[in-house]
Amino acid sequence: MRTMYLKPGWKRIDQAALGLIYGAILVLSMLMALQEARTKPHRPAILLFGSVLAVTLAKAFSEVLAHAIETHERILTRRAWRAAWRHSRATLAVAIVPTLFLVGAGAGWMDFALAVAASQVYCVGVLVVMGARVGWAIHPKSWLPVGGAAFAGGIGSALAALKYALH
Repeated sequence: MRTMYLKPGWKRIDQAALGLIYGAILVLSMLMALQEARTKPHRPAILLFGSVLAVTLAKAFSEVLAHAIETHERILTRRAWRAAWRHSRATLAVAIVPTLFLVGAGAGWMDFALAVAASQVYCVGVLVVMGARVGWAIHPKSWLPVGGAAFAGGIGSALAALKYALH
């Protein structure tokens, strides 16, 4: 298995790739359902982070159970939970910035529509970087990094545009 890193920091990003990509797509999907709550301005932020947390915990729990089936080990072991939580941290980390944008909108520091748009740009940016990284890992000196960035960014952009098509 060939691994190429531009800088030492890429190793951690590569290991978190599944969670980062999953988190960006999950946040973009959750943003589709969010609407401004004028009477409870922090509600969209709570809904976004709470929903991402719930889905992430469900994924981690299902990984723990699947791990027990595969290995015939008990589910309440440190090793099982660590394996299940490995990608979950990155998934939740992606949700922090959009949640902060929505908290800012709830506090009146920015418009709700701007907070949603900034969150979408952030998530699409994460996907563009990860898509480029995938292309770079496959074949660094080719068109694949640009193609990967365009493909992943296109998926994210389509999800972002779908919010506006639905509302």
